[in-house]
Amino acid sequence: VGGVGAGAATNDYMQPEEDWDRDLLLDPAWEKQQRKTFTAWCNSHLRKAGTQIENIEEDFRDGLKLMLLLEVISGERLAKPERGKMRVHKISNVNKALDFIASKGVKLVSIGAEEIVDGNVKMTLGMIWTIILRFAIQDISVEETSAKEGLLLWCQRKTAPYKNVNIQNFHISWKDGLGFCALIHRHRPELIDYGKLRKDDPLTNLNTAFDVAEKYLDIPKMLDAEDIVGTARPDEKAIMTYVSSFYHAFSGAQKAETAANRICKVLAVNQENEQLMEDYEKLASDLLEWIRRTIPWLENRAPENTMQAMQQKLEDFRDYRRLHKPPKVQEKCQLEINFNTLQTKLRLSNRPAFMPSEGKMVSDINNAWGGLEQAEKGYEEWLLNEIRRLERLDHLAEKFRQKASIHESWTDGKEAMLQQKDYETATLSEIKALLKKHEAFESDLAAHQDRVEQIAAIAQELNELDYYDSPSVNARCQKICDQWDNLGALTQKRREALERTEKLLETIDQLYLEYAKRAAPFNNWMEGAMEDLQDTFIVHTIEEIQGLTTAHEQFKATLPDADKERQAILGIHNEVSKIVQTYHVNMAGTNPYTTITPLEINGKWEHVRQLVPRRDQALMEEHARQQQNERLRKQFGAQANVIGPWIQTKMEEIGRISIEMHGTLEDQLNHLRQYEKSIVNYKPKIDQLEGDHQLIQEALIFDNKHTNYTMEHIRVGWEQLLTTIARTINEVENQILTRDAKGISQEQMNEFRASFNHFDRKKTGMMDCEDFRACLISMGYNMGEAEFARIMSIVDPNRLGVVTFQAFIDFMSRETADTDTADQVMASFKILAGDKNYITVDELRRELPPDQAEYCIARMAPYTGRDAVPGALDYMSFSTALYGESDL
Repeated sequence: VGGVGAGAATNDYMQPEEDWDRDLLLDPAWEKQQRKTFTAWCNSHLRKAGTQIENIEEDFRDGLKLMLLLEVISGERLAKPERGKMRVHKISNVNKALDFIASKGVKLVSIGAEEIVDGNVKMTLGMIWTIILRFAIQDISVEETSAKEGLLLWCQRKTAPYKNVNIQNFHISWKDGLGFCALIHRHRPELIDYGKLRKDDPLTNLNTAFDVAEKYLDIPKMLDAEDIVGTARPDEKAIMTYVSSFYHAFSGAQKAETAANRICKVLAVNQENEQLMEDYEKLASDLLEWIRRTIPWLENRAPENTMQAMQQKLEDFRDYRRLHKPPKVQEKCQLEINFNTLQTKLRLSNRPAFMPSEGKMVSDINNAWGGLEQAEKGYEEWLLNEIRRLERLDHLAEKFRQKASIHESWTDGKEAMLQQKDYETATLSEIKALLKKHEAFESDLAAHQDRVEQIAAIAQELNELDYYDSPSVNARCQKICDQWDNLGALTQKRREALERTEKLLETIDQLYLEYAKRAAPFNNWMEGAMEDLQDTFIVHTIEEIQGLTTAHEQFKATLPDADKERQAILGIHNEVSKIVQTYHVNMAGTNPYTTITPLEINGKWEHVRQLVPRRDQALMEEHARQQQNERLRKQFGAQANVIGPWIQTKMEEIGRISIEMHGTLEDQLNHLRQYEKSIVNYKPKIDQLEGDHQLIQEALIFDNKHTNYTMEHIRVGWEQLLTTIARTINEVENQILTRDAKGISQEQMNEFRASFNHFDRKKTGMMDCEDFRACLISMGYNMGEAEFARIMSIVDPNRLGVVTFQAFIDFMSRETADTDTADQVMASFKILAGDKNYITVDELRRELPPDQAEYCIARMAPYTGRDAVPGALDYMSFSTALYGESDL
């Protein structure tokens, strides 16, 4: 085991272990694992001193073996132990051991000599763990990571090639045993056949590792495979202790590996330097060979005969500058960099400086490169001068061709254009446009004069320079000049023709404009006249048709003047026709200012003339129809103005008769029946009015200023009159029936009528509730609310809130006259029945008229008493039923 480490590092690492006693033995399985592991670990060192322990908490109690253990693992001598057997001697020895541990920078927390002497298992295991940490684990360092993390990193590095091993901690990562096997196989592959191991057989894996470690690596068996497999989470401290033993067992192999690495580094430096030297030699050779081949090409000055060939040479040179030379510049630069880098590396590794082959020094390459650039410079200058020489002739020839082509393209079709007679069929606006266009062409023609002169000058220069294709140039130039002279003559001739045509068309245009200005309003007038003459009309009075007739007569008075305007307009058109015939103008189209033709004007004028008499006829017919309508209105109005007031008068008279008290009820009834007869006799007048009304409707007459009565008013009044007289006669008949049935005298009836009329304040033939109450009080009735409510339910059973005269009479007759009762009727039947409680069918038929007898037989229930005989009927219940709804 290594010596003492630095105190600072120790303190930094040991700090987290101060709380070891808080969770050390939470699990009995962990205590068992720690006992076995720590005991095995202690014995692996104590056997070097020829001794061992059996029981970890007993064998360290006197402190002697504890001190011996520390001397073995530290390689140092401790203070002389006490040999006495007393407790004080044991405490002294344990304290010497604890003081030695503390002197190595380990801070012992809660561990005292007394607990060790007393055999405290927890404290003893904690102390041994502290010793293992300090002397077996603390100095392990991998990549500047100390202790536990360093040990874990070492395990991860060594087992990294094994896909089924994943070491992340010092507990469950080791349960399947493959981690231990991988560590052994990595360092001693001949000891374990790793390929035959299975992850699902942890007991075999663990036992294999532990047995091989004990037999071949001198690592005692510190744990039982069964304990690790049977524990959910193996004890971390036990696993760390066991794994640290593997680390120390393989540390020798680590040193050999380090030495091998050092040798490899030295050899790698030499190999790298030699490769750099070879690379330099090859690069220098290739670069010099390229320069040697390139310089003759650049020094070749043989001229070419054509511009294309010279341009190809220039393009090749540009490719050289753009594509071929830049990589070589980079190679030259890289060569110098590699040379300097190589010399630096040789110097730093105490190697002799590099000396390139003869002629391949950096200076040799720089000299060759200078020669290349000199040749290159002269070559480019020669190329440019030669190209300029050929360029001038090619440029002039191309310029001639280009300008000649442009000019020929421009003149193409111009002669045909100048010779066309398009102005002969053009309108004035088109002629003006053609003139503008011709002026623009003349400007364009003048502008092209310069180009023609330039073409001739270039042809002259090419002749002077003896251009090889001068004959074709001269022929082309002559053709252009001849054509140019012809274009000038044609241009002047076309201008004269356009100006002459313009003057003729301007005259025609003025006539067209005047025609259009007068034709449009005249055409509008004719269209308006046709519309008015054909306009349908709806009139309802003679005044309206007379107004239309007057307007029509005024229109007819304007026709002579309109005809004069028509002839004047046609005269303008005829003048245009004369000019066309005289000067042989080929008219291109119609009047541009209007679409109205003389033919159209004459056609519409003829139509207007035809429509005038038709309108005369229509107005006359309508005038006659309106006269007939007026007669119908007057006839209906005269009758309606008589019938309407007559109906109103009769309604008022009937109302007076119904409430007056003159004479008896029979007198009133006779009077009313005479009224009814006179009313019925009036019906033919109503029928005659209906006939007149039908004629008015058929004539579509909707208003009548001669009367305020409509047929609907007359019908409603007539129906009300018939209804009222019939109802009033019925009321008087009912009053007579009531009077006779109740034995009311005519004087009483007159008194009832007088009282009713007095309290019928609104004169509607009905009293409201309050008027009826006042009427009763005036007749001596003194009643409360309940009694008045009872009376109202009799006289107003439908709860309409009013009392009619008939209801009033019924009530008053019931109150003042003797009336039949159910008891009276029952007593009468008893007399007819011979004092029996029933009556027979035969008795009813014998005692009563047939109708009344059959009425009773049909409605009487069979008698069910004890004394009943066949055909016996119950007259008692029948008598009660007769008054069931009305008897109060």
